Amino acid sequence: MKDQLHSLLLARVVTLRQTGELPDGELPSFVIEPPRNPAHGDLSANLAMVLAKSAKRAPMAVASLLMDGLPLPEFVAGFEVLPPGFINFRVRAEAVLDVIADILAAGSAYGSSRLNAGQRVQVEFVSANPTGPLHVGHGRGAAYGSALASLLRASGCEVQTEYYVNDAGRQMDILALSVWVRYLEASGFAATLPDNAYRGAYVRDIAAAMAAQFGDSLKPAALPVLPENEDPEARLDAAIAAAREALGPARYAAVHGFACDSILAGIKEDLAVFGVTYDNWYSERSLFGSGQIDRALASLREGGFIETRDGAQWFLSRQFGDEKDRVVVRDNGAATYFASDIAYHADKFARGFTTVINIWGADHHGYIPRVRAALTALGLEPARLEILLVQFAALYRGGERVQMSTRSGEFVTLRELIDEVGVDAARFFYIMRRSEQHLDFDLDLAKSQSQDNPVYYLQYAHARICSVLRQAAQTEAGCDPQRGLAHRELLVEKKEQTLATLAGRFPEVVATAAREREPHQVANYLRELAVEFHAYYNAHKILVTEVALRDARIALVAAVKTVMANGLELLGVSAPEEM
Repeated sequence: MKDQLHSLLLARVVTLRQTGELPDGELPSFVIEPPRNPAHGDLSANLAMVLAKSAKRAPMAVASLLMDGLPLPEFVAGFEVLPPGFINFRVRAEAVLDVIADILAAGSAYGSSRLNAGQRVQVEFVSANPTGPLHVGHGRGAAYGSALASLLRASGCEVQTEYYVNDAGRQMDILALSVWVRYLEASGFAATLPDNAYRGAYVRDIAAAMAAQFGDSLKPAALPVLPENEDPEARLDAAIAAAREALGPARYAAVHGFACDSILAGIKEDLAVFGVTYDNWYSERSLFGSGQIDRALASLREGGFIETRDGAQWFLSRQFGDEKDRVVVRDNGAATYFASDIAYHADKFARGFTTVINIWGADHHGYIPRVRAALTALGLEPARLEILLVQFAALYRGGERVQMSTRSGEFVTLRELIDEVGVDAARFFYIMRRSEQHLDFDLDLAKSQSQDNPVYYLQYAHARICSVLRQAAQTEAGCDPQRGLAHRELLVEKKEQTLATLAGRFPEVVATAAREREPHQVANYLRELAVEFHAYYNAHKILVTEVALRDARIALVAAVKTVMANGLELLGVSAPEEM
């Protein structure tokens, strides 16, 4: 209906321009959506207000001009123009109910479209350093990223999901040192782990597994002597250097690789349990082995965008709006994380994606200008890169906030959260707010079985419909939603009209949520649908004795069930048939 009205009004604008009643210009961009006040109609267009400035007329006058003598589709019962210039349409009741047939016919495909067919989109999300298990903060990015990828696919995009594995650099060296020191401790050496290394229990577990695989082969002839240094970070770097020297290149690589692979295996397992899978796992180390970092930096040098200062190489990112220039190669010749990121993003663009979406933690906000600057300097299109920020969730247990620190090991893992509240509650709670908004995750609420728990309330609505359909199937008349379509004109109750209208909005909600990158819109819509269904269920008996009305109501609730199941699937939440 919306598409028909949109096309009709757009054609009307073209006609009025041809007759000179409206000035020429680009085709206007306008929306048709339900008005805030349901008493004002079913659909409302803001076209008149969009055109008012160029037409040099009041919006109400433009609206009257647009609608004067315009033939309306059969599904429109009437219209009215309301201040400041909205064109509001009322839809015939029987047309509202036609959506039931559409939903039942489409089934699991209802809500999907080909709106964005031909667009290739990459969504990179989580990409946490493999230095420890995923914690509850990472879970929000995982839920958001996977839901967004599902929405984009539902809108017709070809989507590739990717996890960028930061398996190179200092943090991985700190992990390797931490694991090796714990290995030495278990072997009887009086080794000391620096306070600012990784100290979680998982480090001991990896060290024990490494000892089981390598035996005594990773023990040094003598413990390396660490130079004294008052700076904790400098002392940590010295410890890493001493470990490298004591082990030698081959054995150090074995420790480094074992630690990284162990963490990464756990990350993959936790994400799989959480319902998150990836099309591609991209190793940062591959950028060094393939020479991509060298090529990216060489391209920047050729463009005159790298300058040597005090032995280090600086990318002149201030020329592109960044607050300061950035080091890409340190004075010791080592490439920085930023150099890796430049090469990685150049490779993303080379893979031919229409749009590249990065989902980062909100603490990476300051990193955005330098990445865009590098893309511009490389002659790429920074507009093709979207960076979406996700606030980490704060976990509360018993009213107390749980502090998290990866190096200290004092954190609640994503797996622990899943074990406590379940995948469905965790994913829904993460998604139900706008991603850039702060989220307090209330464990007590997530575990409660009440209408205050949004995911429980929604899943209960789906299970309740399944129960009704099972009861209907056990009666003599049976359960055939298709049979009820012939009697849908009997659905005259206001709550029935409301349910049908709301169910018919689902494709629009999916398309809008995909376009605006906001999965929480689907979550909010499903909660609204659940509220309306529960209200209908409590007000009207579905399995009435009058067979025709009974069948019509079965068709209606079966359609609502389909929408609920499809929406929950997009969010990665199950739709249970019994609770």
